[in-house]
Amino acid sequence: MSQDKDISATPPEELGDAVALAHAAAQFLTRSARANLAAIPDDSHSNLGWDSDDQRFLSQPLPGANGDVFITLSLDPFELALVDSATGTTSYPLAGRSQAEARAWLDDTLGSVALKPCGNTELPYELPAEVAAVKGFSDTPGLVTLKTWFDFASKALETLAADQAGLTPGPSPVRCWPHHFDIATYVSLEAGDAETARGIGVGMSPGDGSYAQPYFYVNPWPHLDASALADAPSPGHWHTNGFVGAIATATELLSADETEKALAGFLERAFEIGHTKLMG
Repeated sequence: MSQDKDISATPPEELGDAVALAHAAAQFLTRSARANLAAIPDDSHSNLGWDSDDQRFLSQPLPGANGDVFITLSLDPFELALVDSATGTTSYPLAGRSQAEARAWLDDTLGSVALKPCGNTELPYELPAEVAAVKGFSDTPGLVTLKTWFDFASKALETLAADQAGLTPGPSPVRCWPHHFDIATYVSLEAGDAETARGIGVGMSPGDGSYAQPYFYVNPWPHLDASALADAPSPGHWHTNGFVGAIATATELLSADETEKALAGFLERAFEIGHTKLMG
């Protein structure tokens, strides 16, 4: 990964426009699921998967006329698609299209496989201002770099989840949550009420109000005591403003000699610190 030019082709701090466009487009996938699937209390019916083989996001499976259907979002090329195992793939390039045009295409395409339209589906959350402001889509080189960060994150998180599979209740599936647009797994360390049961969230945000660039996080719950933290795992640091967690920004990771190895070491050490602090 450290040799992959795509991950640094657009500097991390210059990915904001690409993140806003991709975040806005991802809402088409979650709206499709919300319109066509029964709601689940933890909202997992609306989250997204990452398909590393085809380098794209995909919705939960939807019950189409001839079997399961997926709505997908590719960042390179930048397009939506309906994937039907029975009839194939119908794609819709987003560059140069408005939100309204993309919504109309998606509603027509969902209808073609006997699914409900999603254009009027309400979201139970507010999107960041820069995402809500997206009225149309364009193709920006940053989308290629953003795709690479999501694929990098997916593979690292799948590895961590597999490594921690022996814990009980253990790790959740690695999924992307369309509200904050982060890709993550949550490793539950005990059963019980989610508000009080111990666990560790591990994921990557493509950038938000805390850091205006992609960053990986390891967030133990309940929050650790900020006054009694071990040395931060390299190449990251401790974040203590609003939440307490270990953070490795894209800039910090790219400064390492081997980005992939640096991330694996950061996640392993940060998880170990969190687990020890929570469980003793």
